[in-house]
Amino acid sequence: MNGTDAIARILADEGVEWLACYPNNPLIESAAKLGIRPIAFRHERGAIMAADGYSRTSDRQRFGVAVVQSQAGAENALGGIAQAFADNVPILVLPGGVNLDQLGVRPNFSAVRAYGSMLRHGETLYTPGQIGHVMRRAFHALRNGQGGPVLVELTGDVCAREVDFDALGYHSPRPAPQTATPSAIEEAVDALLAARKPLIWSGGGVLFARATAALRRLAELTEIPVFCTMPGKSSFDETHPLSLGAGSGATTLPAFRWIQDCDVLLALGSSLTRSPYGQPIPAGKTIIHNTDNPSEINKDEPVSVALPGDARLVIEALIECIEDRLGPQGRKGKTDVAAEIAKLREAWLAEWQPLLDSDATPLSTYRVIRDIDRTLDKANSIVTHDAGAPRDSIVPFYTATTPHGYVGWGKTTHLGFGIPLMIGAKMANPDKFCLNLMGDGAFGMSGLDLETSARAGIPITTVLLNNGGMATYPGGFPTAREKFAFSSMQGDYAGIARSMGAEGITVTRPGEMVPALESAQRLNADGKTVLIDVHSDMEGRRSRWDR
Repeated sequence: MNGTDAIARILADEGVEWLACYPNNPLIESAAKLGIRPIAFRHERGAIMAADGYSRTSDRQRFGVAVVQSQAGAENALGGIAQAFADNVPILVLPGGVNLDQLGVRPNFSAVRAYGSMLRHGETLYTPGQIGHVMRRAFHALRNGQGGPVLVELTGDVCAREVDFDALGYHSPRPAPQTATPSAIEEAVDALLAARKPLIWSGGGVLFARATAALRRLAELTEIPVFCTMPGKSSFDETHPLSLGAGSGATTLPAFRWIQDCDVLLALGSSLTRSPYGQPIPAGKTIIHNTDNPSEINKDEPVSVALPGDARLVIEALIECIEDRLGPQGRKGKTDVAAEIAKLREAWLAEWQPLLDSDATPLSTYRVIRDIDRTLDKANSIVTHDAGAPRDSIVPFYTATTPHGYVGWGKTTHLGFGIPLMIGAKMANPDKFCLNLMGDGAFGMSGLDLETSARAGIPITTVLLNNGGMATYPGGFPTAREKFAFSSMQGDYAGIARSMGAEGITVTRPGEMVPALESAQRLNADGKTVLIDVHSDMEGRRSRWDR
């Protein structure tokens, strides 16, 4: 076998079942011969994003793998790699490379050099004998520590050379999760139990660590309410009395009040990155910070107690320490926290009810979200948003109940991420109903991958808010809008979907939304991809220019 065949063999031995690809790479054929399914997307960015979606809805032992060609293919993959890097998502990217004597010669593109600042780990193959070591380090990086893109650049002539697979000595690396020291756990518990108004801040690391059950136990033991970040949404059941809900730049009233008023904040599985797409933490809090990347601690927020390590192991250690002090019942039923949350939630929903229940046409964005929230079987569905107004509209109002039942993303916000992300999520969860909410602007970035979904038999549903413009910036360009219709757009998106082999459903009246969702679920179950073209208003999230 040659080097490319050897890499395919390693992927097969590691349990890789499919590759997100576009458009060309020798590894595609080598992997296919071993039964690894290649799925061709309509652009490199979509392939990377589908691999990302697979990783986000799996545990830390299954990873999305993306294969693109050298030069232009690797160049076009940038957006997807940046998104995975921002949200700490482990994916394996295998771009082709130029021949060894052309590395570093202008204008040849080196993915490892160009993407170095956005990689968890990256290497270029210089000799065939390196393959076993390079791939071992790659899988170690995928399984351990902070998540993020791992890239191996497949140098053309190096990978074409013959190799002895047994001589490569490939050894599959195991996970080696770390946890915080006992003294740090004790210090954290001291602060939590002495707090006047503590808060648990749950990030995406709780999902990756499979720590959702432990998080629930911790919250119930201490009666501390839980706020989920956007990547952490679905890490805590939002129907639970101690749930404050989740937030992007927008959030629920209970979450907002608790974030403002808490004195001790326990961040679990979170980078605590300051972002315009997340909730800011006011100054003056005592922060206890758990993350699997020590370099995130004290990065953006001053931390009083550092708990580096795997979120599940850290939470379990906290529980053990608290039970030793308070007993197995802890503070359960001894506070009025749940009643306070319920009162705030009732007031918040009452204010928004006119939009959530609106019978207006075009449809209110919030009426669409309400119907999605009430119609889906939460335990058997996965939902995500796209960037912009759909994100900030749905994150507070969709009730996530099941781990990975909602995929939140967005420290950097790439339009069009939702469609390929849901294709990857469907590959990881073939029995789940997978729905993406996006705007008409986002559709322009990835709409052709509806054809990928239909052609490959990976049925997903997209609910498209067709409001004829960029809803996030309605007041940002008054002259350009008035003179040149700058932010306007148009399209029969249901018709476009049908032309690509998917089913297109048009919704123009509020009463049509629930039947459309029910029809989409039946069609997906029959293997058909669906786009629901909803003629909606421009409400979305009111932009900062319109305040």
